[in-house]
Amino acid sequence: MKKTIYALLLALAIIGCKEKAIERHQTAGISFLVDNDKTVEAFELTDIVEEVKYEAMEVDGDPSSSISELNTHAPKIIKNANIRFETNDLKATTTAIQKAIKKHNGLVQHDSEHNDDYSISHTIAVRVPSQHFEKFIADISTGVSYFDRKEISAKDVTAEYIDVEARIKTKKKLEARYLELLKKAGKVSEMLEIEKELSSIREEIEAKEGRLNYMKNSIAMSTVHIQYYKTTEVRVGETVSYGSKIGNAIKSGFNALSSFFITLLSLWPFILIFVITLFVIRRRLNRKRNKSI
Repeated sequence: MKKTIYALLLALAIIGCKEKAIERHQTAGISFLVDNDKTVEAFELTDIVEEVKYEAMEVDGDPSSSISELNTHAPKIIKNANIRFETNDLKATTTAIQKAIKKHNGLVQHDSEHNDDYSISHTIAVRVPSQHFEKFIADISTGVSYFDRKEISAKDVTAEYIDVEARIKTKKKLEARYLELLKKAGKVSEMLEIEKELSSIREEIEAKEGRLNYMKNSIAMSTVHIQYYKTTEVRVGETVSYGSKIGNAIKSGFNALSSFFITLLSLWPFILIFVITLFVIRRRLNRKRNKSI
C-alpha cells in the first residue's frame, strides 16, 4: 500500500515539473517572437535599401530602354555656322545682317569691330531659332561672291538626349522610393544611410538636368558666327607735307637718342670696368715714361 502511494506522489511531481517547463518554454517563445518581429523589420528595411541600390546600378549600366525610343523620337539636332567674307561696303552689309536677324527672330550674342593697317573687320555672333537657320544663312549670303570660310555643322544628339531624359525620370523614381524608406526608418544609422543615398541621387539629377537644359537650348537656338571685313590699301600718290616730314624726323631722332641712352644705362657695369682698366693702363704707361726720362 505504501509503495503504491509513493508511486502516485512521484508521478504527480513529475507531471507538475513538465507543466512548469512547458509554461516557461511558451513564455520564452512569446518574448522571442516579439523581439524577433523587430529584428525582422530591421532586416527587411536593410534589404529594401540594398535592393534599391542594386536597381539604381542596373539603371546606370543598362541604357537599352532609352535607346529603344530612337526610332519613334523626333531627331534632336544642334546646328552651328562659321562664316567669313570680304565686303566693299561695311555699312550696307551691317544693315543687311541686322535686317536678317530681326526678320528671323534672332538675337545678337556678341558684336565687335577691329581696325588695323590693312583692313576693318566686324564680328557678330548671332543666335537664331533652329527652324530659321537655313533661311538666315541664305539671307546673309546674298550678294557675297566669295567666302573665305563657310562652315556649317549639324550634330545629332538624339541618343544622348533620350538617354539623359530617361535617366532623370528613373533617378526621380528612386528618389521617391528612398523618401518612403526614410519615413519607415527607425534607427539613426538607417536614416543617415538613406540621407546619404538621397544626397547622391539629387546631385546626379541636378547634373543631368543641367546637361538636358543645355541641349534643349542648343537645339532650339542655333549659333552663327559672322565675320566680314573691308581691305584698306594705301592710296597711290599720297603725299606728305614738308612740315610733317620735319616733325617726323625730329620725333625719330629723339626716339633714337632716347634708345641710345637707355642702352648705355643698361651697359653701365661694362662701361665702368672699361674706364677703370683704361685709367690703370694709362697710369702705368706714364710711370714708365717718367722712369725713362
